[in-house]
Amino acid sequence: MVNFKLFNKWDISDIEVQDPGLKGYVSIYSVLVPRNAGRNAKNRFWKSKTHIVERLMNKLQVTGHKGKKHYRTSSHLTGKWNHTYKIVQDTFEILEKQTKENPMKVFVKALENAAPREEITTIEYGGARYPQAVDCSPQRRIDIALRQMTQGAYSKSFGKKKKIHEALADEILFAYNVDQSSQAISKKLELERQADSSR
Repeated sequence: MVNFKLFNKWDISDIEVQDPGLKGYVSIYSVLVPRNAGRNAKNRFWKSKTHIVERLMNKLQVTGHKGKKHYRTSSHLTGKWNHTYKIVQDTFEILEKQTKENPMKVFVKALENAAPREEITTIEYGGARYPQAVDCSPQRRIDIALRQMTQGAYSKSFGKKKKIHEALADEILFAYNVDQSSQAISKKLELERQADSSR
């Protein structure tokens, strides 16, 4: 099998997921251009087979809900795949320059750090509603981490001088260092605090 480098620049053959809970849900395989054109869209759980960088690109195109409203942060969300491809490539180049490490390794570690282990749901008992702590499924952990990273990057770049690829690189780097300047890390800690108090 040919060992392609990601974006024809970075070797990802030695990248491994350390978190045992996420091992089967973060898909990393040798690919030149991470795009499968919807081959894994037949079943909602098959997105685990999609390359993790492609999932980041998909999330950049539509970052998802924030509260009750569908969150479209800016005109960046055009749905143009080439535009998103360039954003992620530039982001990885910044990460490599700042950390002197393989940016894919930095991104995967940041994702592991930003994935919440617990969250809260509401249960109704005797007409009253109570918050209840629940474990977060591995698939949902990845989804939440990607969503918070992309929403955090867009909120820091929209209407400001900072470019989106710079904001995304900062977001990933802060998550890699478990720094609360990252929206993904701060939201994770907030979720786990709420779950702890609702136990």
